[in-house]
Amino acid sequence: MSSLRKIIIDTDPGQDDAAAIMLAFGSPSEIEILGITAVAGNVPLSYTSRNARIICELCGRTDTRVFAGADKPIKRKLVTAEHVHGKTGLDGPVLPEPTMALQQGHAVDFIVDTIRREEEGSVTLCTLGPLTNIALAFEKAPDIVSRIRELVMMGGGFFEGGNITPAAEFNIYVDPEAADIVFRSGVPIVMMPLDVTHQLLTRKDRVGRMAEIGTPPAKAMVEMLEFFERFDVEKYGSDGGPLHDPTVIAYLLKPELFSGRECNVEIETKSELTEGMTVVDWWHVTDRKRNAKVMRFVDADGFFDLLIERFARI
Repeated sequence: MSSLRKIIIDTDPGQDDAAAIMLAFGSPSEIEILGITAVAGNVPLSYTSRNARIICELCGRTDTRVFAGADKPIKRKLVTAEHVHGKTGLDGPVLPEPTMALQQGHAVDFIVDTIRREEEGSVTLCTLGPLTNIALAFEKAPDIVSRIRELVMMGGGFFEGGNITPAAEFNIYVDPEAADIVFRSGVPIVMMPLDVTHQLLTRKDRVGRMAEIGTPPAKAMVEMLEFFERFDVEKYGSDGGPLHDPTVIAYLLKPELFSGRECNVEIETKSELTEGMTVVDWWHVTDRKRNAKVMRFVDADGFFDLLIERFARI
């Protein structure tokens, strides 16, 4: 098997999604991006599928295939987060409209076909948004689940509570039914919850180091982060906002930055009060099957060192 980690990035960009995609682009000797699949989440699909292509072009990676996927959750109305990410999802810098085309075909079919085609156990799914596309792929083609190396996801929260409701993190809340399908599927899951991402603040000194790179992608990212963090700074009273999605790619590059444990995770789909909650059995108080490696701690300085080093390579 090649030493390159083959990945599909499923995403709803979002400024922090853009940072995750850029981290992957900055690591070509370790990561091969088979394709990027867009899902509705932070903003509607028309924007997320556009934003993914804008990031590819910004990084000079127009060879990357981008597919549009689900435009709404499996059973619910779409909830979006323009109040955080701005109307386009990438508010902050002025970026040109993409000239590269979306690929023909649906993201779900691309996911299914790719996992069937590639060597068994070689494809990692990197999910940065609601899990709608992944759940639809698993429902359509259950045979692919056993062929996936692992699914590394940003989503959920337990000790930190939620960020869209008191109990729920946004990605899971948008489509809890999809998350439930994925967590019950048996696919090996690594979960990056708010408990980890809230340790990764875009402090002024860190953003300043990014600004020093001086390239167009780095400049655009600094402007995105300056826009994106204003909401969290106001909400949490912190120096900078949490940088959620790049944790997924950072884990592939340097898993030693993170620590956690195997837990059972169940998704609440019925309760009005805690809808979309990831119920993590951290203390193993039930005998339910451990279905996810839940991360709890991260080396924040090591994470930002990696991010800045890789952004400088683009």
